[in-house]
Amino acid sequence: MRAFIRLGALLLLPLWLSACGVNDIPTYDEQTTATWAQVENQYQRRADLIPNLVETVKGFAAQERETLTAVVDARSRVGQMQVPKDLLTNPEAFRQFQQNQDTLTQALSRLMVVVERYPQLRSSENFLTLQAQLEGTENRLAVARRDYIEAVRLFNTELRTFPGRIWHSLLYSDLEPKQTFSAADGASEVPRVKFQ
Repeated sequence: MRAFIRLGALLLLPLWLSACGVNDIPTYDEQTTATWAQVENQYQRRADLIPNLVETVKGFAAQERETLTAVVDARSRVGQMQVPKDLLTNPEAFRQFQQNQDTLTQALSRLMVVVERYPQLRSSENFLTLQAQLEGTENRLAVARRDYIEAVRLFNTELRTFPGRIWHSLLYSDLEPKQTFSAADGASEVPRVKFQ
């Protein structure tokens, strides 16, 4: 009879362990990694569109060299950044990555303002296509960042709450809390609109 009880306990142990959350931490860790890959994918898509956009604008707006240079320089900084393996758990590296991406976003915003000065450029089929692709990419990027923020929230919460806190200390102590995005400097300021 005792052997039967022991066998039953051994058979129920995996069910109990799976129900108690022992697998939640690695599951959430993998989810943050996957959603981060999607964020990087969208950043790469944006970086790939920029040279075509700059070349199209260059033909129409030669006197806007400063803005075009800012966009090219920002893209170059983003492309040259060495992304460390611990980016998601290294606050300084994550801040630098986000700062470089924010600089590129600001430069692209200035480029779109410049475009408004050139009606013939705004009506160019090439430019309209590139602009639509860039807008779509920015929307995809916002969604990917939102998904990543949610994945990080789940992962970090699991590390800080019961029973995840216990499993983290016993089995997954090598996993650190993940970094998340914060609003860019000046994001809370309302843009000024001036009509001429």
